[in-house]
Amino acid sequence: MIVQHIDRVEEITPEEFKKKYYIPRKPVIISAKGLSKNWPAYEKWTWDYFKSIVGDKTVGVYNNERAGAKTLVNGADDYITFGEYLDMVQAGPVALRIFLFNIFQHAPQLVNDFTWPDAYAKGLLKKYPMLFVGGAGSVAHMHYDIDMSHIFHTQFIGRKRVLLLENNQSPYIYRMPFTVESAANFVNWSEHLDTQQFPALEHAKAYTAILEHGDTMFMPGGYWHHMEYMDGGFAMSLRALDPSLAGKLNGLYHIVGLRGMNNLMIKMAPEWWYHYKRKVARQRAEKALARLK
Repeated sequence: MIVQHIDRVEEITPEEFKKKYYIPRKPVIISAKGLSKNWPAYEKWTWDYFKSIVGDKTVGVYNNERAGAKTLVNGADDYITFGEYLDMVQAGPVALRIFLFNIFQHAPQLVNDFTWPDAYAKGLLKKYPMLFVGGAGSVAHMHYDIDMSHIFHTQFIGRKRVLLLENNQSPYIYRMPFTVESAANFVNWSEHLDTQQFPALEHAKAYTAILEHGDTMFMPGGYWHHMEYMDGGFAMSLRALDPSLAGKLNGLYHIVGLRGMNNLMIKMAPEWWYHYKRKVARQRAEKALARLK
């Protein structure tokens, strides 16, 4: 892959942010000093605090195994209480993670612990701030968010290595049809990437960074992302709809049409569909490589 570091800024005005990153749809990391350090959440949000307020809530947890032929989209591997999960993370390492946990439904007072970035983006979905939690060694495999929203992703506790690619890199990373997933494996990508089995990966253009406590990463809508938890930690994602009508319609198509079709085929012909998606991903990658010659 052709990899460059994500831009990192200490502070940035809303005007600069929109000009350099939001409008061009380019990722950037805003340090804690520039955004989150003044939030009560910066120091208040700890494992013990979360366990005390929502430890009894049941959550779905996900392991590091990639989805098999019969795995429906977003199907959890197990269900336990949040408190039990946090105990496992702290005892760690444990390769289990939680994503899209709307902790704020159970503890609405938490919205007072941070400031919405209204000056930086319109269309923020204020009913849906989400928590993402992972134990050391857990992995969020390469995908892009199905609703195509812009994301402000703030890391709390621990470190997380991220790999981002613009959506136009889809053929080079073997995007499977009717999914937001890649057929290629990016686990430990910085040390080993299987370019023999997936040769188009050599031409993919990517961004990388390590997120630490308080870092806020702006990830434009449709960006592919692969995340590896170097330590146990959690992050909050604030989502903003694409301001254009075309962007909103694309998100709706993904949620209703694309996901619905994929789940239907998984139920009807799981093995055939599993292999068909991977065959098409390879064909598209081969065509993309041919265009480079």
